[in-house]
Amino acid sequence: MSKAFTKESDTDSDDDDGGAALPPLPAGSKNYMTPAGYARLRTELLDLMDNERPKVVEAVHWAAKNGDRSENGDYLYGKKRLREIDRRIRFLTKRLEVAEVTDPSVHHGRDQVFFGATVRYADESGDEREVTILGIDEANSAESQVSWISPIARALLKAREGDVVKLATPGGVHDVEVLAVRYPAPASGADSR
Repeated sequence: MSKAFTKESDTDSDDDDGGAALPPLPAGSKNYMTPAGYARLRTELLDLMDNERPKVVEAVHWAAKNGDRSENGDYLYGKKRLREIDRRIRFLTKRLEVAEVTDPSVHHGRDQVFFGATVRYADESGDEREVTILGIDEANSAESQVSWISPIARALLKAREGDVVKLATPGGVHDVEVLAVRYPAPASGADSR
């Protein structure tokens, strides 16, 4: 059989959305995102479409003219990279289409935990931590950011400073006390509630 009619690997899939590391959205929920997170994803999407993809297409086109494609590393790598870019473009397009942009600065000055809050809390042993509750596609645990669907965020949402909430973990249910809640200041010209 000709190589033209075979898959390059069993793990390749055109249906793959390129977001395997990101959890799916909970059924019936919205894809909440801050304006900054939306802007980052949109910038990435536009860069992929306007810069990265055309460069790779050009490289693949050049490599294809160099003869036997089955042993042409530039061609094979370029095609693989092109599939990765296309999957990421599809993923970003889908996620941005259903994004519900929510500006956390509207809650500036409040002591109740909503989406976009930075919360300082203490566990039962007195250890203090601080997390910012963000969207699924923008949270980065290395920067103490958690997704709004994470167990700690679910426990903290709607709580107020001083409240003790129950956090369900694989090790059991633990009490967590909300010590402080803060939101980014509104941009100039916007009013806070």
